[in-house]
Amino acid sequence: MAGGVAKMNGLAVTSPRKKVRRDSAAKATVVLGAQWGDEGKGKVVDMLATEADIVCRCQGGNNAGHTVVVDHTEYDFHLLPSGIINPKCKSIIGNGVVIHLPGLFEELEKNEAKGMTNWEDRLLVSDRAHIVFDFHQQVDGLQELEKGQKSLGTTKKGIGPTYSSKANRNGIRIADLLGDYSQFTEKFQSLVSVYQRMFPALQVNVEAELTRYKAFAERIRPHVVDTVSYLHSALKRGQKVLVEGANAAMLDIDFGTYPYVTSSNCSIGGVCTGLGLPPCHIGDVIGVVKAYTTRVGDGPFPSEQLNEVGELLQTRGSEVGVTTKRKRRCGWLDIPLLQYTSMVNGYTALCLTKLDILDTLPELKMAVAYRSKGKVLDHFPANAAEVGSVEVEYEKFPGWESSIEDIREYDKLPENARKYIARIEELLEIPVKWVGVGKGRESIINVY
Repeated sequence: MAGGVAKMNGLAVTSPRKKVRRDSAAKATVVLGAQWGDEGKGKVVDMLATEADIVCRCQGGNNAGHTVVVDHTEYDFHLLPSGIINPKCKSIIGNGVVIHLPGLFEELEKNEAKGMTNWEDRLLVSDRAHIVFDFHQQVDGLQELEKGQKSLGTTKKGIGPTYSSKANRNGIRIADLLGDYSQFTEKFQSLVSVYQRMFPALQVNVEAELTRYKAFAERIRPHVVDTVSYLHSALKRGQKVLVEGANAAMLDIDFGTYPYVTSSNCSIGGVCTGLGLPPCHIGDVIGVVKAYTTRVGDGPFPSEQLNEVGELLQTRGSEVGVTTKRKRRCGWLDIPLLQYTSMVNGYTALCLTKLDILDTLPELKMAVAYRSKGKVLDHFPANAAEVGSVEVEYEKFPGWESSIEDIREYDKLPENARKYIARIEELLEIPVKWVGVGKGRESIINVY
C-alpha cells in the first residue's frame, strides 16, 4: 500500500492514516540558580532527589560548588550531581559538562570518606563530555594574568579554555580517551602544541600525562555510557529525572552580565544541549532564589551593599565560595534581575533559601526597579557598564527580628516574613513553593 490507497475487488479503497502518537514519556524536573550562583541549589536537589530515579548535571565543570548537609555531615560537590547522596538514585554527568578527571576522582574519594555509599554502581558519565586537562587550568591562569587589572576573576579551573577547545573543534572527549589510544595520543599532543604556540612559557610533560591518562581511562571506563539514549529510555519507562543546573542564570554566557560570566549556558537551554533532551521532555522548572543577593568575583551588582548590611549578610550567611574560598559580595534581593531570569527560564515555582539570615535586621529592602538617565528601564541591560551604573529603586519592609531557624510550618513564620515572601510572589508572578530557614535538608518548609 502506498499513500494510504489499497485495491479491493478492483476498487480503490482509501485506508485511514495511522495516527502518530505524541511521545508520552515522563518529563524531567529542572533546578536552576536564578541569580549569580550560590543560591542553595544543592540543598534543593538533595531534597527532590529523595523521590528521583536519576539526577543529572548538564553543563559547567568543577568551577561550580554545591554543599549538602545530611545528618550534620557536609558534603561538597563540584562535578558530581548533589543527588548522588541518595543511595537509590543514578547520577549522570552529561555531555555538556567539562570534566577534570583528577578532580572527579578526588571528589569521589573525599565524599566516600564522609559516608557516601555505593556510588560505583550509580555514577554514569557521558562519552561525549569534554575533558579538562591540567594545561587548560594553567592556560586559564595565564589568560587572567594577560588581562591584568581587566581580569574577569575566573576560578582558574580551566573551564573557559576547555569550552574554547570544544568550540575550536580540537577538544578531546571521553570517547576519545576510551577509543584508540594512538589517536588519543595524537590529539593530546596536537592540543598541547596549539596552546604552547599561544603561550610559549607553558610547560607540559606530555609523556607523563599520557601515562597518567591511560590509567584514568581504565578507571572511568566502567561508568561511561551513551547518556542521551540512556535518559530517553528512562523517561519512556516513566522514571523520575531531575536535572541540576550548575552556576546560575546571571552567569550564563549568553544571558548573564557578559563578560563577567562562566563559559556555558546555565539557563534552560543548557539543559537541552547538555543532555540531549528536547524541550517537550522538560516539565517543572524550579528557580532557586536566595532571600538576598550575592555574587563572587568581579562584575556589576546593582543592589550590592558596601556597608554594615553587606557585612552582616556576609557574616551571618557564611558567604564564602565553596570552590574559590573567596568572600561573596552581598546586597538586597533584586527583583528586576529575577524578572529577567524568569523570562529566560520560565520558572514554574521558586524555592526561597536562607530567609533566616535576615532574622536580625530591623528593616529590609528589595530592589524593585532600575533607572537609567531618569527613566525606569523595561528590560535588563545587555551592557555590563550600563548594569553597573543604574539607579536602584527600593521598597522597604519591616523586619521580624526573631529566629525562624526551627520553624517547619509556613503559617508559623512571623507575619513580616510572610509579607516579604508574598511580595516576591506578587512581583514575579511565580509561586514560592519552598522556603529555606537553615542548612539541613530538614530546614526547608513546604509552602503548599
